[in-house]
Amino acid sequence: MNQVITIGREFGSGGHEIGLKLAQHLGIPFYDNEIISLAAKESNMAEKFFEQAEDNPPNRYFRPTYMVYEIPMSDQVFLSQSRVIKYLAEKGPCVIVGRCADYVLSDHDTIDLFIYAPMEERIHRKLSMDIGVPAEKMEAHIKSVDKKRAKYYNYYTDNRWGEAKNYNLCINSGKIGVDGSVTLIEEYLRLFYEK
Repeated sequence: MNQVITIGREFGSGGHEIGLKLAQHLGIPFYDNEIISLAAKESNMAEKFFEQAEDNPPNRYFRPTYMVYEIPMSDQVFLSQSRVIKYLAEKGPCVIVGRCADYVLSDHDTIDLFIYAPMEERIHRKLSMDIGVPAEKMEAHIKSVDKKRAKYYNYYTDNRWGEAKNYNLCINSGKIGVDGSVTLIEEYLRLFYEK
């Protein structure tokens, strides 16, 4: 069985850690930021272009009018990452975090998850990680990152970021933590593949 699991997540919800632990429990590869490195090699573009594309999502209502045949850099980045994501999914079972993987792999048999948590939990998690943002600015930072993720996802897909109907399972990690979330996902997978 080629078990491919995609994880969308709110910033600070623990989605990265949940994906990593889940992959370790299942004994399958885990991909998050590694996709940037792989896509940069595949496309012969610098990694900074991939990081900038995620930090500055394109504007749906503005397309440069001077471009006739050229593909905007943000679209080139998305297409390159999509090729890498499809390659990884076809290679074998894995867990892929972010980068619209659920949409990119919509023609594959994937389990698509979304991890969210209350703002207080996310602030606490990020403050404990010491990411260089002062406590009084952390909530604004979290909202800014979420806004960019939603804008990027909504621009490149036909779906709405974080909308429950787009995922197999949505989990409030603030209530059950990283380990509880992994246990819940494993039970869901057991039931899903039992049918």
